[in-house]
Amino acid sequence: MMIGQYEAKVAAKFQVSLPRKFREVLGEKVILTKGLGQCIMIVSAASWQVLTEGTADKAFIDKNSHEVQRFLLGNATEVDLDRKGRCVLPEFLREFAGISTDVVFVGMQRYVEIWEKKAWDRYQAELAGRVESVADTLSRMPKEGTAL
Repeated sequence: MMIGQYEAKVAAKFQVSLPRKFREVLGEKVILTKGLGQCIMIVSAASWQVLTEGTADKAFIDKNSHEVQRFLLGNATEVDLDRKGRCVLPEFLREFAGISTDVVFVGMQRYVEIWEKKAWDRYQAELAGRVESVADTLSRMPKEGTAL
């Protein structure tokens, strides 16, 4: 399980080094893609199917499923980490997430997000002001597999 957050610097040639705790779970081959929010998602190449959760069982003609899959899979790139767990962040993903020099790796249980540090700090401040409302909304939603 990947949890917590780790700050890091973007090195020369736009390299980042994944925290060891995350590398141990993700392995040496990962997939980077645009995340939901202004971040980059990292998943293990071995479990890339996490990117299609919630859309894989939808009808082929379901427009919303196609749009989410296009966004996640269409922007995905497979990357090999070096011995030190480093990889180069592709330009289109850096631009999407606004990444320049300081990043935060955020463990999201089965995947990792990379945020530009200032964007992460802004998001955290905004989320802190509404997290109780979000939790309340989630508590009212029907559980999967139950009737409405």
